[in-house]
Amino acid sequence: MKERVFHCINVEQFDYAFLEEICDLADKIREISRTKAGMEYLASTLNHKRAMLYFVQPSTRTFLSFYSACQMLGIKCAEVRDPKTSSEIKGESEEDTVRTFSLYFDLIIMRHPRANFAEKIAYLLNKTDHPVPVINAGSGKDQHPTQALLDIYTLRRSFMHRGGVAQKKIAFVGDLRRGRTVRSLAKLLTQFEEMKLYFVAPAEYQIGEDIIAFLEQNKTEYEITDDFEKVVPEVDAIYMTRLQDEWDQEEGGHVDIDIERYSFQRRHLDLLKPDGIIMHPLPRRTEIAAEVDGDPRAAYWRQVRNGMYIRVALIAGIFQRDRKILEYYLSNNL
Repeated sequence: MKERVFHCINVEQFDYAFLEEICDLADKIREISRTKAGMEYLASTLNHKRAMLYFVQPSTRTFLSFYSACQMLGIKCAEVRDPKTSSEIKGESEEDTVRTFSLYFDLIIMRHPRANFAEKIAYLLNKTDHPVPVINAGSGKDQHPTQALLDIYTLRRSFMHRGGVAQKKIAFVGDLRRGRTVRSLAKLLTQFEEMKLYFVAPAEYQIGEDIIAFLEQNKTEYEITDDFEKVVPEVDAIYMTRLQDEWDQEEGGHVDIDIERYSFQRRHLDLLKPDGIIMHPLPRRTEIAAEVDGDPRAAYWRQVRNGMYIRVALIAGIFQRDRKILEYYLSNNL
């Protein structure tokens, strides 16, 4: 994989060639990691590097996925997950806090409730005499680029027998207006030919006009609807999302919606294509019934594991270790 990403801030950075390369690398890392010798090799790849995980917004999967990815590459990690444990409690600005991290660490991975904060930090660090890579692990309601990468990787692996991601129909269901995972993946899917995207939600939570404009600009077909059961048999993948009610207070209160209309129940398995898949960025609430978990088309737990491998590939690429990993893969006839 060519070095194309120093900072990983938004999905607009990624083109089709990059997506193919990073997914190929993730597949090879997966194969290498199956043996003790392979894991030892990967752990020696970046064992001279240090990473700060600055997660001041709640996270389980993304935090642990990045933490595990760093461990696989031998990167030593530190973390700040509560500003009250840093000098921000003394009045230090967030910008100064992160600039301090850049003096101790070689990589900053950050999740923040403020939109565009990662982009602002990357710009700030670029002007210093000690810039380090910044990875956006989720910013406000706006972007979640590495979640979109793992979602593409999951779609690609799920549809390898059907030509990959291109020419598929994907439904996004739930709170789409405030779902940064939906926004990022919808944009990234425009890199693939002959896609059709369905946005299934009540009007109050429907996808934003900026995403619609982006799809139109990139000539990607879409449909907006509130009829979930009509869409289920038509699509190849259903991307379920939870109600993002952590933003309610900021937006002036809760909107009373019958969210049960937009949940995937056991009966919907009979409507879904035999080789269709169900995805979810997690955490879930009631939008996917637990009885669905045992069906082979339930891909959301595979998504979680795929996230670790795609993030290993991303970090390896940022530090230009992707070629070395490919050489190891070939030399060991994997």
